[in-house]
Amino acid sequence: MKDISRNLTMLCDFYELTMSNGYFKTGLKDRIVYFDVFYRKNPDQGGFAVVAGLEQIVEYIQNLHFDEDDINYLRSKNLFDEDFLAYLADFSFTGDIWAVPEGTYVFPGEPLMIVRAPAIQAQFIETYVLMVINHESLIATKASRLTRAAKGRAISEFGSRRAQGADAAILGARAAYIGGVNATACTISDEVYGVPASGTMAHAWVQMFDDEYTAFKTYCELYPTNATLLIDTYNVMESGVPNAIRAFEEVLKPMGITKCGVRLDSGDIAYLSKKVRKALDEAGWFDCKIIVSNSLDEYIIRELIRQGAAVDAFGVGERLITAKSDPVFGGVYKLCAVEDPDGTIVPRIKISENVGKITTPHFKKVYRLRGRDTGKAEADLICLYDEVIDDTQPIEIFDPINTWKRKTLTNYTATELLVPIFKEGKLIYDLPSLEDIRRHCQDEREGMWEEVRRFTNPHDYYVDLSQKLWDIKHSLLNKRNKG
Repeated sequence: MKDISRNLTMLCDFYELTMSNGYFKTGLKDRIVYFDVFYRKNPDQGGFAVVAGLEQIVEYIQNLHFDEDDINYLRSKNLFDEDFLAYLADFSFTGDIWAVPEGTYVFPGEPLMIVRAPAIQAQFIETYVLMVINHESLIATKASRLTRAAKGRAISEFGSRRAQGADAAILGARAAYIGGVNATACTISDEVYGVPASGTMAHAWVQMFDDEYTAFKTYCELYPTNATLLIDTYNVMESGVPNAIRAFEEVLKPMGITKCGVRLDSGDIAYLSKKVRKALDEAGWFDCKIIVSNSLDEYIIRELIRQGAAVDAFGVGERLITAKSDPVFGGVYKLCAVEDPDGTIVPRIKISENVGKITTPHFKKVYRLRGRDTGKAEADLICLYDEVIDDTQPIEIFDPINTWKRKTLTNYTATELLVPIFKEGKLIYDLPSLEDIRRHCQDEREGMWEEVRRFTNPHDYYVDLSQKLWDIKHSLLNKRNKG
């Protein structure tokens, strides 16, 4: 695998450095703190999100260090103590991290990652952690929506040229593959991460030749096992399809090759795809696939299928790689507890007049509760770190806002979502392969009720608090209100 690692230590918000210098000067640098990473609403008003990006965060943590140029730059700002700069020169991450594995279906308000570390270390990694989780989770979630809309038809990610920079293209293709996309046009994503790269021609290939037939024939001769011809450069039915069939007949048929394809990138796709299919079948090219592209999204794909479009695969570009319809995931990184020298964990809460921005305090864990008979997820339960659910016993869960809404589960399993990643700065998690992550995401989809997965007005999946955690949160709120 190609190594494209870089030292991204300075990819941080400047306030992380000024705060860290302040922690250093006030004796707080070694105070153990706890931060939660979570998000507040699902993209596209959907029923869930797909978490992604953990592998990149692991690489970042392992390579976290300040080099001489970084220290000299910080010194030039005339803001930072020399003792603090000396501390940064020997900086490394020594804390603990728990995270939800990539490809897992997740929901607003629950921790996707928990960081326990000395204050400077925990504060400093905020920007990169959020950047990666926000980006890759957004694209993986969009890909999941697209693949569900396609109902088993293949989808290729075509968006590199519309992505907001190189990393957005490369890691966006990786995230899209996790979410269910079958391939990418981004070659380096295959070289580095193993996302299958595919592609054949653009309109420029056809225009380079004196006529369309010669362009198609030449391509079939060069790539007989990968012949997908772009048939809408001039006129789909008058020249594109007839010339494609002629090239297939003269080049592929004598070789015994029947698998090939044509691509439409413009026009009325529902109408044209049916006409193209009819022409191909009449010529005996039943195995020739029809691939379509042109500013597709999950709603257009769903409508094309509803209209009976004869489409075997879709290419999706800008509306996937930029998540154009809802391009901000909105993950946040919030302090939820500090640790006293004697090891006592002291909860912290952020209060806002905007109820949705009130945080859930304390060091936590998250359980997913599934029906034993159905295998479907019924609810997630956020608990204190030391609470243990005995899934052989009934459990009552309740809505943390409308507390009168209560339900008792009996025949269920309880599985912790957060797994340990780093312990005292050492990686203790075996990073799964990209294929394993992708399969996990597919399994997660099967583990959710269809009502949660629908695009319009999905069922509100319950993310509840344990009674102990709810009591702590509201005691802090009451204390602040009285103070």
